[in-house]
Amino acid sequence: MKENDIQQNVQQNLSFYGMGLAPKILESLAKLKFTIPMPIQHKAIPIALEGKDVVGVAQTGTGKTLAFALPMIQRLAAMNNCRGLVLVPTRELALQVNEVYQEFFFVFHTKTTVLIGGDSMYRQISQLNNNPQVIIATPGRLIDHIQKKNVSLSNVKILVLDEADRMLDMGFTYQIEQILKTIPRERQTMLFSATIPEEIMKITSRYMQLPVNIEIARSGTTADNIMQELYVVKKEDKITLLEKILKQYKGSVLLFSRTKRNATKITRKLRAMGHNAAEIHSDLNLNQRKTSLEGFKSGKYRILAATDIAARGIDVFGIEVVINFDIPDDKENYVHRIGRTGRAGQKGIAISFATPDQATEVRNIEKLIRSNIRVTNHPEMPAEKFTEYTGTQFARKRFIPRSRLHKARKFTPSRRSF
Repeated sequence: MKENDIQQNVQQNLSFYGMGLAPKILESLAKLKFTIPMPIQHKAIPIALEGKDVVGVAQTGTGKTLAFALPMIQRLAAMNNCRGLVLVPTRELALQVNEVYQEFFFVFHTKTTVLIGGDSMYRQISQLNNNPQVIIATPGRLIDHIQKKNVSLSNVKILVLDEADRMLDMGFTYQIEQILKTIPRERQTMLFSATIPEEIMKITSRYMQLPVNIEIARSGTTADNIMQELYVVKKEDKITLLEKILKQYKGSVLLFSRTKRNATKITRKLRAMGHNAAEIHSDLNLNQRKTSLEGFKSGKYRILAATDIAARGIDVFGIEVVINFDIPDDKENYVHRIGRTGRAGQKGIAISFATPDQATEVRNIEKLIRSNIRVTNHPEMPAEKFTEYTGTQFARKRFIPRSRLHKARKFTPSRRSF
């Protein structure tokens, strides 16, 4: 019997009963038609309910939010004047996490507030004055409130770092350090992500107490139910190839671009082709981003063009195809991008466009996911191949002696703000 079949058989015998959850929560799960816990939920919830620190590694789209939300709600209900804090990298993820908490609001009447940039400070202050039990925040806006003395974290007893690797990648390390200094050391800390780089392990050793490591899938693992394809195409032919691929598939499409400017440019071209398309990136204000995302969820827009701001936490069920119009400049973002399709066991398709000079970037992604991505040629497009120089060829071309070859540095594109 294959490993996947064994996992499916085990999962069929799982239930939320017997995990230590309160009857009210079990009743709510049944009403919401959550009957079988995902593997990360099944392993993490009982440990989290004991108050232990947790480091959870699981593929994107496997239900990590419930894995920390349910234990937090139940544990806070048994505490007096205590608070939970959830730190997330993006506004969209903060709103999504809050939606999960709101589904269980009526169980223990747990009040939440979302602190994110682009939203009214006055409204957030008003909500903070109502003493919410759970604060869901991006680091920058939370720091703003702390500095203005709008909020105290002295009673935080449960801390969650959701998608912590993305927060560090976005430059939030200093803010996270500042926030952690204002929270009591006697607390429960839970960290969940699809990838755990070395920087995360430094945080776990410094700020967590004997955390239990739960690894449902090795860091960088992609879901087996996602079909991955790669097209080698010249930069000037990408739009033509995109138009042909969009004719093959009829469902919703999430398209990723490296830059905000290119996302806007692609969206305009898609609309010119007659497609209902929207864009989402950090140049849009919060209301514009909400409109784009809600329109995509409702079907008003078939295609959503995004930068990596949407690679994490955009929980839209039923995305048929993810298209990497640009290969991500951070290889780990490939995992999170394609994880937007094939969620909750459904089948998905991930298509990537790579230019002939991007062989190294593709190879780095393949090393991360420990799998080769199938190269496909479109019958109506000219076949292209990767062109690359070895280190020796590069040295000869620039007349660098072999003895000095180790000094020749490879050009690395600068990081872009998303």
